[in-house]
Amino acid sequence: MKTLILSDKEQRPWWQQPLRIIQPNMQVKDTEKIDPERLADQMLEMGANAMVFNMGGIYAWYRSDVAFHVQNEYLPRGSDLLRDMIQSCHQRGIRFIARFDFSKAEDSVYLQKPQWFVRKEGGQPDIIGATRPGAWPLLMSTCINGGYRNEELAVPVIREALERYEIDGVFFNAPGYVFCQCSNCQKKYKGMYGTELPSTSAELASDFAARCFDDNLGRMYQEIKTVRPEVPMILYYNLHRDNLEKRVSITDMLCTEPQDVLSLGHTRIPEFWQPALSIKVGRSVPGRPDPFGIVHSCPGMDWRHTGLPPAEYRFWLSQIPANGGQLWHSLTGIPDTITDKRILRTVTEVNRDAAKLASHMDGAQPVNQVALMWSANRSAEGLAEALIHKHIPFDVILPEQVASVNLKQYPVVILPEGFAHSSSFVDLLRDYVSQGGSLIAEGELPKMEKPTDFMLMDLFGISGEMQESEYLVASYLRFEQKHLTGNEGNPLQRKLEETELIPHRGKVMYCQPKDANVQVLATLVPPFSPLESVGAPPERASLAVKQTDLPLALLRTFGTGRTLYFPFSLSGLIQEFKLEEHFRLFANAVHLQLKHKALVSITEAPGLQLTVFRKDNDLLIHLVNGAGRRPLSSVLPIHDIEITVHSGEGSPAGEAEALIAGQHLKTERAGNKLKIRVPTLDVWECIRVPLLI
Repeated sequence: MKTLILSDKEQRPWWQQPLRIIQPNMQVKDTEKIDPERLADQMLEMGANAMVFNMGGIYAWYRSDVAFHVQNEYLPRGSDLLRDMIQSCHQRGIRFIARFDFSKAEDSVYLQKPQWFVRKEGGQPDIIGATRPGAWPLLMSTCINGGYRNEELAVPVIREALERYEIDGVFFNAPGYVFCQCSNCQKKYKGMYGTELPSTSAELASDFAARCFDDNLGRMYQEIKTVRPEVPMILYYNLHRDNLEKRVSITDMLCTEPQDVLSLGHTRIPEFWQPALSIKVGRSVPGRPDPFGIVHSCPGMDWRHTGLPPAEYRFWLSQIPANGGQLWHSLTGIPDTITDKRILRTVTEVNRDAAKLASHMDGAQPVNQVALMWSANRSAEGLAEALIHKHIPFDVILPEQVASVNLKQYPVVILPEGFAHSSSFVDLLRDYVSQGGSLIAEGELPKMEKPTDFMLMDLFGISGEMQESEYLVASYLRFEQKHLTGNEGNPLQRKLEETELIPHRGKVMYCQPKDANVQVLATLVPPFSPLESVGAPPERASLAVKQTDLPLALLRTFGTGRTLYFPFSLSGLIQEFKLEEHFRLFANAVHLQLKHKALVSITEAPGLQLTVFRKDNDLLIHLVNGAGRRPLSSVLPIHDIEITVHSGEGSPAGEAEALIAGQHLKTERAGNKLKIRVPTLDVWECIRVPLLI
């Protein structure tokens, strides 16, 4: 008998293979417009290989036998819509992921089971949409610790759905904690902390919400695995919170929502880096399927029946696969009810491009020389923005991952202001630098109360005590020459050679180098005037003090490695002012610590993003174009991009292929470098460079 040998892809579960999800968010009153065969065809035509579809929670999209599981009253009589939908998907090779939302329930349930619901101040329920026009029932928030979201409704609904239908996966919408003062929450809080539940959410123990979430969703995960262990569960993570090491213990796949909410107004729209950074954080936990990036097609839920501008939409979506994530399109309705056809075209086009790269990116790993210690605060965001803006590929390392990550794989590690430290972490940093690593840090260091605090100061070459300044305005950073060794000039001044000063504002940690071996690359020029008189004579004509010995950048050799410390918040300047000088200063710092040996570098262009992956003997270089003022109204092509690939773990073979465009690119070898010319970049391209090992 011939033995059938399956490929690695065929042996893996479906959910560990490349996916492109479309989620048609359906209103119950539109149920009659759903033709399962037609909808499955449309999903296939738009490039989906998985679909997320309503199943239960607020409304049951099937005839549920669980008490108080409110049924969608518009379900067709004489047929099972959900069974027909699942069958139509499976016939076309599309996986069916069931969407559950237990965060709310109709007022009809509240009237019979009020103990299941959130209680606000004074014991009042949390009512959603009380002023919504039209003949709609009221919805009320359910308590994460109550019966509705646990044993009395959610658990039996999950069990019923898994036993009755051949669903392929489970996704929970809006599963988060809502502050509640019900008796269940009061009892749980006192049991955990020995104190009464506070009267406001701001006074809660910092981990209470997360523990409630973990308990509730952990129970859902347990039920799924008990009934059908092969069915994966998908759960959210958040860019600014969540312990991902804990999160992955109660789910199989991760998803996040980097929404492009233009309805916030131009001055408050999400930062351009949100999709890229969200996916990087999700990928930081090793050994997991690539995280999903969920993007709603609308410019805000208050405008959910129209679409994002196509140029903005494509730029936003493209960042997800370019950073190693998987696309999840969230649409308002089905194609037949969507009146903005630009949405359908954009989703189809981006899915088509992603499909071209699926086999190449399946199992590909990022190739990054820089690691950013991720603290989920504004400092970390500012430095991440600078790295993306200056085309410097990087990984993020979460606090809970520090002990398990081998820092030595990164030539450069970046420590933003406010990153939590411990004695063991300081030991890791000292060991990393002493054995050849390069460290960049900024801002206020921990107070000098413990030996580890002094050890950290010693690592940066700082002598004596540090003192925090007042908030400085009308001050400058001065590039120093007198402290330099060698004749190459100040490395932080690269491409800023024509200016001696760049703007500074904010607090400074006054400090002094411990010895002559610490190079002071920049110093503080103190404020020349109070803010109210900066434009008045005589101060505007000259500086009161042109130079000080107060360092703003200290470079130190430690063992075989180096540290570079900025005793001020460079990330704060980047976020507040977005001046090219501050971006350039930070990029120069990274390249200095990399010793100008970047594996991949590209022509600088505003709005251009770079990520680098490797699979087998192929280097995969992604370029994403976000040039122009956001929100982008049209695609502004970037011309004549030059990519330089240096020999690293393998030497570039001399070939390069643009996988999305399907064409070979012109290359030129110069020593151990391969130069690749990209004539035009519209939105997104992935360039394959074979390596000789």
